[in-house]
Amino acid sequence: MNKKIAILRGINVGGKRKILMADLKLLFDNLGFFNIETYIQSGNVIFNSINDTPNIEISDMIKNAILDKYEFDVPVIVRTSDEIERIIMKNPFYQKKEMDIERLHLTFLKEEPTTENRLKTELNNYEPDRFSIKEKDIYIFCAGQYHKSKLTNRFFETKLKVSATTRNWKTVLKLLELSKTR
Repeated sequence: MNKKIAILRGINVGGKRKILMADLKLLFDNLGFFNIETYIQSGNVIFNSINDTPNIEISDMIKNAILDKYEFDVPVIVRTSDEIERIIMKNPFYQKKEMDIERLHLTFLKEEPTTENRLKTELNNYEPDRFSIKEKDIYIFCAGQYHKSKLTNRFFETKLKVSATTRNWKTVLKLLELSKTR
């Protein structure tokens, strides 16, 4: 049994692209997943998968099912519970003592960017905000509020040429907790 976490981008934001969580759970059930749980309205789904289908294929399957049913394109990124646990351990900002986790965010990438795009992106300096790209994840420290930062999904998607979605650090921690307890 594989515990997975799907992170959907841009649903139920500002009254647009609405999907009820009960309907989202049913969609996942219809795709053959089970032990499905949603966390907050922004599109976080914890579920089990019977087989070892690669995460990127599961992402596409969910994305296509949403497109078929709701007629809007929703980027979907899937990670395993174990991957989320490793991601948390690798956060260079979280490891610092007395870090205010309200300042931390994680941008999930659908796939690892090319080395060339990653290196070009890392040349950008947006102090006092900082970021660190590690494989398919970007750790973000925002000195102020995230919505005022230039380190947005669009920024990273444009620079890295990869789909992205971001969650605050509290949500990342909660997703791990939920995936380990159910």
